[in-house]
Amino acid sequence: MATRRAVIMAAGAGALASGVPTSAAGAAGPAGSDVLAVVEKSGHAVGFYETTSGRLLRKVALPDYPHEMVVDSHRRFAYVGHYGVRMSATAGEGGAAVFVVDLAERTLARTIDTRPFNRVHGMGIDDRDRLYALSEEKAMLLGFDTPSTDQAPTRAVPAHGVKTHLFTLSKDGERAYVTGLLSHTVSLVRPHDASAPPLVVTPGQLPESSCLSRDEKTLFVGARKSSALVAVDARTMRVQRSRKVGGDPLRVYTVDDDRLLATDIAANTITLYSTALRPIRSLKLDGIPAAVSFHPHRPLAYVSQLGTNSVAVVDLERFAVVGGFDTGLEPDSSALLPTAG
Repeated sequence: MATRRAVIMAAGAGALASGVPTSAAGAAGPAGSDVLAVVEKSGHAVGFYETTSGRLLRKVALPDYPHEMVVDSHRRFAYVGHYGVRMSATAGEGGAAVFVVDLAERTLARTIDTRPFNRVHGMGIDDRDRLYALSEEKAMLLGFDTPSTDQAPTRAVPAHGVKTHLFTLSKDGERAYVTGLLSHTVSLVRPHDASAPPLVVTPGQLPESSCLSRDEKTLFVGARKSSALVAVDARTMRVQRSRKVGGDPLRVYTVDDDRLLATDIAANTITLYSTALRPIRSLKLDGIPAAVSFHPHRPLAYVSQLGTNSVAVVDLERFAVVGGFDTGLEPDSSALLPTAG
């Protein structure tokens, strides 16, 4: 495995090779004490890393195989789902909990027991800081109205899929788009109205991740076995357009009003697409791009890489790697905690 110093030096060399001076690359990076919180699913922990140096500040140990994480709007707590197995193909009961991590103290504050709802994977939080967690095994979307103090879910709605793995949430929390790995579906469900009938679409084979356009009118889905990106009307759930992209589009993210970012874990690339699904630019990485988070104020992406157990820092304007650092085993979801002010 590459050392932290080697990763950072290699990133600098990449910037020079692309004609970007090291001073410019540094200027594009986060200043001060920005911290990246990273779920290390096979390290069974959340690691806190200084983004400029890659220095490990603290590691919060968790039970085996945590996966997805969200952070509240005040950056007070992170909520981590206990999936409890390494991969979606791994058999087993998995975990049945949500871990509440205190981001100021960098400690495990408490654990919310979600039994009997197990294999908790997809996580979401709305603009009122209400939390949502998806039980893959029971195909139930759980809701927590005050997750900082809730001892159990305050609501639950059927997810209307099989092996429901991830979901995308509208800002107000009134709509959730749930992917079913075995049913090959995306289901629109209403987290606060279990009586509302679902709308279900099959966008392709093995849909895993999705994201909403900024205006929340279009849902973009990565159909992994179909090697396709698919645009779906977010209200009617009718497919609007689809594009074969090759490879294995594991994750898709909204970058801005006009662009998407997709990770390809077969080719080890990340690619920018227009919202019309036209490819713009691709970037080859050293590792397998498992997940991406974004700086809230700067054009920077933090790409968790399997295989190399590292994070690559990508300047989205130059679309080049401008930094990076080593992590624990199998980094997955992450969240950028920027310097105050």
